[in-house]
Amino acid sequence: MEPVSHDILAQFNLILSQKKIPDGLQEDYRKWLRYFLDYRIKYSPPEQRSEQVRLFVEKLRSKGASGRSLHDAAHALSLYFSLQPKIPTAVVHEAGMRMVRPVTEPGPPVPAAAQPTPSASAGPAKRGGRRYNEWWSLEKTRSPEWDKIVIGGLAGEIKARHYARKTLKAYADWSRKFQMYLKDKPPRDLSSEDVKSYLTYLAVQCKVSASTQNQAFNSLLFLFRHVLKRDFGEHKDVPRAKRSTYIPVVLTRQEIDAVLQHLRPPFDLVVKLLYGCGLRLFECLKLRVQNFNFDEGVLTVVDGKGKKARTVPIPQTIVHELQAQMERIKALHDEDVRAGYAGVFLDDALERKYPSASKDFIWQWFFPQRTLTFIPESKLQRRYHLTDKDLQEPLYRAVRKAKLTKRVSSHTFRHSFATHLLQANYDIRTIQTLLGHSDVRTTMIYTHCVPSKTLKETKSPLDF
Repeated sequence: MEPVSHDILAQFNLILSQKKIPDGLQEDYRKWLRYFLDYRIKYSPPEQRSEQVRLFVEKLRSKGASGRSLHDAAHALSLYFSLQPKIPTAVVHEAGMRMVRPVTEPGPPVPAAAQPTPSASAGPAKRGGRRYNEWWSLEKTRSPEWDKIVIGGLAGEIKARHYARKTLKAYADWSRKFQMYLKDKPPRDLSSEDVKSYLTYLAVQCKVSASTQNQAFNSLLFLFRHVLKRDFGEHKDVPRAKRSTYIPVVLTRQEIDAVLQHLRPPFDLVVKLLYGCGLRLFECLKLRVQNFNFDEGVLTVVDGKGKKARTVPIPQTIVHELQAQMERIKALHDEDVRAGYAGVFLDDALERKYPSASKDFIWQWFFPQRTLTFIPESKLQRRYHLTDKDLQEPLYRAVRKAKLTKRVSSHTFRHSFATHLLQANYDIRTIQTLLGHSDVRTTMIYTHCVPSKTLKETKSPLDF
């Protein structure tokens, strides 16, 4: 937690004395201010001060703060906000936040060809005490040629193919690292020998993992073939790491229940859908109201990996929880409509094709964020869905509290879904369809998670 700057603290102490706050409470007031400044850095609340106070108080309440503490915290923030016009902008930056902070996803402006959807809750990560910009690769550099020809062309090619935002981020990152390795060598002079030298450097000097090396190879292959329109070369003599056979981590049903016991809504419902329907995390978080058909008991995944759609059965044991979540979405949607908000984010050209769709109930996110996202360009406020970062911290805490001995991520529940179906003697082709795999060989990896059952079960000699 970063300390409050001396200038802000001096003015805050002065107003505490002017308002005759008891000496015994002044230290608490300074504590609430310090917590609040740290909260704004981590969670990027909306621009409205009243909304910032409300969300901060709710955060304290979730951590078990007493009613008196909540009252004191809100009063401390009201005193702090009364000081803000007197605090110079430079001092505010020194404190690690801005006077007026629009709620957008951290990072530089992304090229129009690949504009990412802003996120309201995920604050910028920190590295070495400084904010880390995950879209650093799309910022301008001292080489206009690389900015326009390489990064601009890369964004356009990826957008034209409807690839995911994460693909753009990964490919742009590797292109920038390639640029730094070559010390801004003009793109028109790049050759296959430069690629060979860089890949060898990654393998021999950096000793990167097999997956990292292969990602770099594929990124540069896309850059040469589709952006620079040049021959990439064979590169058969470049050292390539051989990927080891990956066996997924699978939880037992008891371990899954233990994790769910330590998750609060709506994150427990997210995990139940990940395990109960075998969804990828982004597929689950991007669900909309219209994807649920409770009459038929079917959930439609419209925007799956590779833009493929599929249907999966809705787990009957959580139907009442899903319907309760639907009621909460209705109430939230009614509030947004009354407040005149611009609705939810829509993909691609849907906004132009259906101008009123963003406010229609069927297009609302099933897992909406609690705060709104401010769009500086249009001066509008929209609602976005939960992000993967929103789930990571609660899931991490739940796994630790459950005392599991396995390394668990959100994707572990999808692995468990497939493995448990295989153990229940479901056909591998059926599991392939439910998972949305294009190739059955991808699904076959789960056979490694199921012990072989024969007339005489194989045992270790130690068990004889």
